[in-house]
Amino acid sequence: MTQTSDNVTWLTQEAYDKLKKELEYLSGPARTEIAAKIAAAREEGDLRENGGYHAAKEEQGKQELRVRQLTQLLEHARVGEAPADDGVVEPGMVVTIAFDGDEDDTLTFLLASREYASADIETYSPQSPLGTGVNGKRVGEDAQYELPNGKFASVKIIAAKPYSA
Repeated sequence: MTQTSDNVTWLTQEAYDKLKKELEYLSGPARTEIAAKIAAAREEGDLRENGGYHAAKEEQGKQELRVRQLTQLLEHARVGEAPADDGVVEPGMVVTIAFDGDEDDTLTFLLASREYASADIETYSPQSPLGTGVNGKRVGEDAQYELPNGKFASVKIIAAKPYSA
């Protein structure tokens, strides 16, 4: 998945379908479920001291925020193929880097936005300092990125392969 400056997000067909399914669930059955929870909690009496009511309303707010996020993301999405396995770092790739040229001090991560994040692999956004530094580099090249303290770190691209869920 790639985000570009004109707010277009590139998604694989698989990612698009997954997000669309989540949106359909949150917009339909999940809304009905949360409305029922709120109604049941409201019947318990005084809303000022009703923890179940407040928890359900908070859950509803988070759910509606996610619906808005998904709606906006999918409205601007372009469906395309996974990145080519050509050794060039780009969103949708699993990247291995070595810090300061030390082949023993490595990090492997998925370069993608949070919609791709999984428990299987650490994910860095293409807009993050590290993501910006490595994006577009080839295997074997060095990349620099800015640390939070304003200094720069150097890494070497060891590997870059398309991600497969």
